[in-house]
Amino acid sequence: MKTQILDISGKKLKDIEIPGIFSEPIREDLISKILEAKKTRQPYSPNPMAGRQTAASGKIVHRRHVWRSGYGRGISRIPRKIMSRSGSQFNWVGAEISSTRGGRRAHPPKIISMINSSKINKKEARIALISALSATANKKQVSSKYKRIDEKDLKELPIVVESKIIKLKTKELLGSIRKILGDKIFLITLKNKEVRSGRGKLRGRKYKSNAGILIVTGKDEKIKTKIFSVKNTENIGISDLAEGSPGRLTIYTESAIKDLQEKFK
Repeated sequence: MKTQILDISGKKLKDIEIPGIFSEPIREDLISKILEAKKTRQPYSPNPMAGRQTAASGKIVHRRHVWRSGYGRGISRIPRKIMSRSGSQFNWVGAEISSTRGGRRAHPPKIISMINSSKINKKEARIALISALSATANKKQVSSKYKRIDEKDLKELPIVVESKIIKLKTKELLGSIRKILGDKIFLITLKNKEVRSGRGKLRGRKYKSNAGILIVTGKDEKIKTKIFSVKNTENIGISDLAEGSPGRLTIYTESAIKDLQEKFK
C-alpha cells in the first residue's frame, strides 16, 4: 500500500510505501474492550472508623440478671455508650449505628467498587492498537467520527508530512496544517474549549472541549505546541487514536511512518 508524502505547503513530494498495519481490518470490539479496561475513577469513601470511635460495646441485651442489661427499661437493642452511671443505673445514649447521633453512614461508597480490575491480554492490546492505527487511514471511519466531514472532503489517507514540519513555529505550523487539510477540515480539527450549556457547568463540568487533530512524530522528534495533540510513536496509545470511536484525524511525519514499520514488523 502506497501513499504520498506532502511538504509543509501541502504539495506532493513523493510516494512512500506504508506499513501493512494501515490496511488491517478494524476490530471495534477489541478497541472498545481496551478503552473500557483503561478507564479510571478516583476512589472516595469515608474513613472506615468514622462514627465508630466510641466506647459502645455491643448491643444491649434484654435478659434478667445480666450486667448492663436493658431488661425492663423500655429501650431498644442498639449499641450504647455510657455517659454516666450510679451503681447499676446507667445514663447512656445510642451510638455507632446509622440511626444514632454521630453514628456511621448506612451505606457509604466503597473503594473496592471503584477500582477497575479489568485485565488486558497482550495480543488483544496489540491487535486493538493496530486497528486504531488502521482506522486513521480509513475514509469511511474518519467521516463517520466527524459528522461535518464528508468522504469527498478527505484527501489520501493516512496523511503523511515531511519531517521538516516539527521545526516550524506555532504561526507557521498553523498555516502549514491549513494548507495540508484544507480550510473546511482545518476549522473542525482545531482544539476548541467552551463553556457548557445547561446545569452541567454547576456540577464540575463547566467546560467542554473537542479532541482536535493528532500529530504523530518519530521517536526522536519533538514539537513544541499546545494547539494540537502531539504523540510520539513510542508512547502512542489506543486512547489517543480512538477515544469515543476509532477514526481520529491524524497526521504522521515521515519519520513516524518508518518507526511504526519497525515497531510492527
